[in-house]
Amino acid sequence: MILKELKNLIKNRHLALIKAKLLEIQEPDIAELLDELDVKPALLVFRLLPKELAADVFVHLDGDRQAEFSTLISDTELAEIIDELYFDDMIDFIEEVPANVVKRILINTTVTERKLINQFLNYPDDSAGSLMTIEFVDLKKEVTVAASMKRIKRIGLNKETIYTCYVISKKRKLEGIVSLKDLVLSDSGRLISDIMETEFISVHTNDDQEYIADVFKKYDLLSLPVVDNENRLVGIITIDDIVDVIEVETTEDFQRMAAIDPTEEEYLNINTFNLAKRRITWLIILMFSAVLTEFVTTSNMHLIQTFGILSAITPMLMSTGGNTGAQSATLVIRGLTLGNIKFKDLFKVIWKEIRVGVLLGVMLGMLNFTRIIITYKEVRLATVVGLTLICTTTFAALMGGLLPIIAKKLKLDPAIMASPMITTIVDATTLLIFFYITSLILF
Repeated sequence: MILKELKNLIKNRHLALIKAKLLEIQEPDIAELLDELDVKPALLVFRLLPKELAADVFVHLDGDRQAEFSTLISDTELAEIIDELYFDDMIDFIEEVPANVVKRILINTTVTERKLINQFLNYPDDSAGSLMTIEFVDLKKEVTVAASMKRIKRIGLNKETIYTCYVISKKRKLEGIVSLKDLVLSDSGRLISDIMETEFISVHTNDDQEYIADVFKKYDLLSLPVVDNENRLVGIITIDDIVDVIEVETTEDFQRMAAIDPTEEEYLNINTFNLAKRRITWLIILMFSAVLTEFVTTSNMHLIQTFGILSAITPMLMSTGGNTGAQSATLVIRGLTLGNIKFKDLFKVIWKEIRVGVLLGVMLGMLNFTRIIITYKEVRLATVVGLTLICTTTFAALMGGLLPIIAKKLKLDPAIMASPMITTIVDATTLLIFFYITSLILF
């Protein structure tokens, strides 16, 4: 159903037809339509949805739209939606909505639920504890496959996943995992202890979400158990949550690579002042760091005054160096993010980037040597530019490969060493190299 058709149906109050058509659409698509409507007609359409479908659609709504709906609907409607949400989705929702809505939610929850909610809200941001859900299937190793299947059928409907079940002791210590496939294919009389996997991967409640995403990728997991300090199973993390984490982390990296303080807010939802505030800090730092470039230039004004053509060539040299460094930094940062490059590979990266930089410099130097001979008929100037490009691209490639790895080792985000920072460092160095070679050859 396209947006225009939906608006016409709302305008003509064809509510039964709207409901029938919505039932033919996937939940994310319904949520996308509701996000496009004004809040009142969107709420009207939302109220036409069956209770379970409404909860599924609610999860996919934009955070601002969720907050608007929560403010406008009754306590009964809010309680029904919350009751249908998976626990981790409910926690994500509570973290985003205003305080008055949180109070309305907590009033309609049991003492046990309130205790769990408060516990989850106290986990560090971006940690395993803040990502996990408590809705998983737990089994005992001393029971049979048949009894375990009955338990899954009884409780599985309200669990986030049943494809992997978790075997725990009486004290809730995690002892193993068993897949639904193994349960289905095993004899009904076998014990869980006979078929469970005792070699498994788990994470701690305080582990960082970026590390957890790496674990999911490395071991091709669909879900991952989360344990506390006593190795007790407290929750699981599912792949749908990790997909969101990867999106957030990638967005943060892009923002840092552009010298912007990262934010999870969408671009159009950030007001002008906050957007400027997130960008100004690094711009000030980079601006003052560029003073070094200014100092190098003014210190060599006698060269520029003697050979005026030098001032026309410097932008090309600085641009080439900055671009070379940015290329190297991007490749190394991506390698660090994917886990393909470690600190132990530092010298391998250095050696590779030096060779790449020299090769690039020779090719670019030869092109510019030829260009300057043809254009200006200055052999010495062409030699200066050619040698400068070889030195500059080598240095830029080296810095682009080296600095992100050092940043990672110092527990900094490697993305901060991307384009703006590399460019600023390389610009000043390029001028130093250029004027030094110029003074040697032209004077």
